[in-house]
Amino acid sequence: MYEAAVAYFQATGERDLLAVALKNAELLLRTFGPDKIRAFPGHQEIEIGLAKLFRVSDDRRYLDLARFFLDQRGRNLPLHPFPPDSPFIVYNQREYMQDHLPVLEQTEAAGHAVRAAYMYAGMADVAALAGYPEYAEAGNRLWENVIGKKIYLTGGIGSCSETEGFGGDYELPNDAYAETCAAVGNALWNQRLFLLHGDGRYIDVLERIVYNGLLAGVSFSGDRFFYQNPLESRGYYSRSPWFEVACCPANVARFLPSLPGYFYATAAKGDRLFVNLFAASSARIDLDGREISVRQETRYPWEGRVRITVSPEIPFTFTLAVRIPGWSRNQPLPGSLYRYVDDLSGRTLLKVNDRPFPLVLEKGYALIHRLWKSNDRLEIDLPLDVRRVVCRGEVRENRGRVALERGPLVYCLEGADNGGRVFDLRICDADELQTEDRPDFLNGVVVIRGGAFRSGRENGKVIFTAIPYYAWNHRGEGEMAVWLPRLFK
Repeated sequence: MYEAAVAYFQATGERDLLAVALKNAELLLRTFGPDKIRAFPGHQEIEIGLAKLFRVSDDRRYLDLARFFLDQRGRNLPLHPFPPDSPFIVYNQREYMQDHLPVLEQTEAAGHAVRAAYMYAGMADVAALAGYPEYAEAGNRLWENVIGKKIYLTGGIGSCSETEGFGGDYELPNDAYAETCAAVGNALWNQRLFLLHGDGRYIDVLERIVYNGLLAGVSFSGDRFFYQNPLESRGYYSRSPWFEVACCPANVARFLPSLPGYFYATAAKGDRLFVNLFAASSARIDLDGREISVRQETRYPWEGRVRITVSPEIPFTFTLAVRIPGWSRNQPLPGSLYRYVDDLSGRTLLKVNDRPFPLVLEKGYALIHRLWKSNDRLEIDLPLDVRRVVCRGEVRENRGRVALERGPLVYCLEGADNGGRVFDLRICDADELQTEDRPDFLNGVVVIRGGAFRSGRENGKVIFTAIPYYAWNHRGEGEMAVWLPRLFK
């Protein structure tokens, strides 16, 4: 409710719902605190709602209450046990609720993944808005654990269906739970980390989530949803119009309209305008009191060329910081959990007003510092090679397996394109991978084709077709796999 109230106020200027939220927050302030009831919410999210109330009201008490709720975890406060008929098999309720240690002492992502992601986002808010760097340091440690050991190639988190939560290090089975809500929470967390640190690697993660683990959670028609997002299916999954616990449809409906707000950012101090995401769009941005119009022209992610037209109200000197995605710099995700089989064959090219511009990177951004005038143009050409991906050997399920990517998109093989079966295929290292633009197929996609060997076939050799992971399950239930056995050269 707090987030809805703030969003409605920011969009319309009307304060009716905001007044209700502020009145409710006053009740919390009278009820909870160091000299009142010591407790914490069973499902985190109010912390980020309180941070949003602070941003529109400038009332520090809301941030202090968010910090108070965070700090009550790990203090052995009484818990209400799950009822005997609970659908979850919770072996450690305190860990499930991130209550096993004080938040500043937690170093490994544990428990219910959605709860955790919201809590980590709240920690980032408290660090940034309230000026407590220790929460940022704790959040960084947790992020390193997730990125290094507990995230799927699609950006999904939460591998265990029993708890809708994190498993142990490198516990990433392909029949993943990877709840859609956890993808949303992970995106919210990484956006806040970018705002806190100004580092493109967090947007690399966010982009991967948006194009894969989150987008798969909603159908093309927008009215059917996945609760969980596995990386393989034997034919028993399909999107549903609704759920008894209906968090995922509402979370998708909340996140997707907010996506334009993730495209750009400005430095709190200074003259830097960040371009984080790419899509045909236009925006008006205030940079240090001066208005800039920005227009993007592109077919990203199907094509790698992006043209950005910059038109300041009056000419002035500033730095345009354009994210050069990690995938174009030979890194599927930050860290060493995943890697490409071979080196990138292409390279990113920059032009300003049709003239080549040197690529100088800082924290994943190309920096273009110059006097910008109306209708100045920046062109970026990103190499959209098809890439083979492997992961660390500690991920037992994917030893000897390979996945395919193109740009920010993870691909999968679906039975509908491959004779009804995919689990008897082995992807050949030696075969060239080719692409085909199919505007008439699955709402318009680029497919990948290449050579594979099918078990039991007389000569074994077949041509497979791979589609973007987000587009699977639009032609009925059937087999699907992201990771397939790799046939080495």
